[in-house]
Amino acid sequence: GGEPATLHPHAPGGRADPGEVAARMARFDGLLLPGGGDVAPHRYGAADRHEDVYDVDDEQDGFDLALARYALTAGVPALAVCRGMQVVNVALGGTLHQDMGGPGLEHRHVVHPVALRPGSLLERVTGVPELDASCYHHQRVDRLGDGLTATAHAADGTVEGAEGTALPGWFAAVQWHPEDTATRDPAQQALFDGLVRAARERA
Repeated sequence: GGEPATLHPHAPGGRADPGEVAARMARFDGLLLPGGGDVAPHRYGAADRHEDVYDVDDEQDGFDLALARYALTAGVPALAVCRGMQVVNVALGGTLHQDMGGPGLEHRHVVHPVALRPGSLLERVTGVPELDASCYHHQRVDRLGDGLTATAHAADGTVEGAEGTALPGWFAAVQWHPEDTATRDPAQQALFDGLVRAARERA
């Protein structure tokens, strides 16, 4: 039910102008932060870079972090997916595990069950206590950012979903890729429906 548009990054030197970001976002009623490459480790205070960190784009990082900060403070409805969840976590002062440990430990190219916290936004929106998540990540949340609460976990303890405890707008973050299975799993489609509904209500 939503009409998507792509915002191309503009963050010369890895720094976005907050005023420009706000002006560009004024046209839109909601924000989807999608998957992609890894966030540069220096963005969350890491002194070293793991050898498996890949596809770092400094301009994309700078722009996405600015978008996340704007949306979360302005109350713009937002859904963060995979890298998007990591971007939000870093934007709010959190950190990431740069690599989960390789084959058998990472969540790349696997589908696994994720338990949702009872009463959480994720559970209310999807209507289920547990779902099967399609994952492609080799990184995960380490320390949660300020104002975030973990509301979904994999069996190994990996944080698979997070929400804001005191954010002004509708916000959900998932570490998996709901778009992979949304056409056959109503719980996954419900995440996108929830974003569009919140955007429509805000408009």
